[in-house]
Amino acid sequence: MKQAIAKSADIPEGGRIVIDIPGATIGLFRAAGSLYAYENTCPHQGGPVCQGLLIPAVEERLNKDGTAAGFRFDPSDPRVVCPWHGYEFSILTGRHPGNAAIRLRSVPVSEEEGIVYAEL
Repeated sequence: MKQAIAKSADIPEGGRIVIDIPGATIGLFRAAGSLYAYENTCPHQGGPVCQGLLIPAVEERLNKDGTAAGFRFDPSDPRVVCPWHGYEFSILTGRHPGNAAIRLRSVPVSEEEGIVYAEL
């Protein structure tokens, strides 16, 4: 069932809101011009993952010989970090960067005429 859950204007690019819907709490994120929604439950130990720190991905740069050349931020892959134990997830995919089998549970969402709808 499709249900209106938020106004599009409430979720700016790079931002998020966490809302209660019937039967769950979800985090709505806007990244790379699209909306992403996940249940606010970390698969690690049930923490409120969608309320965690928002950061860009951190990548290690390597020299041609394979030695470390430092780190850089990659804003094209925004992440959310669970505030309980630091588990990190890509907002674009819901996946943990070190183990793709660990992922957030997505909630299908769409936007129409300035309103965000969730499939419940």
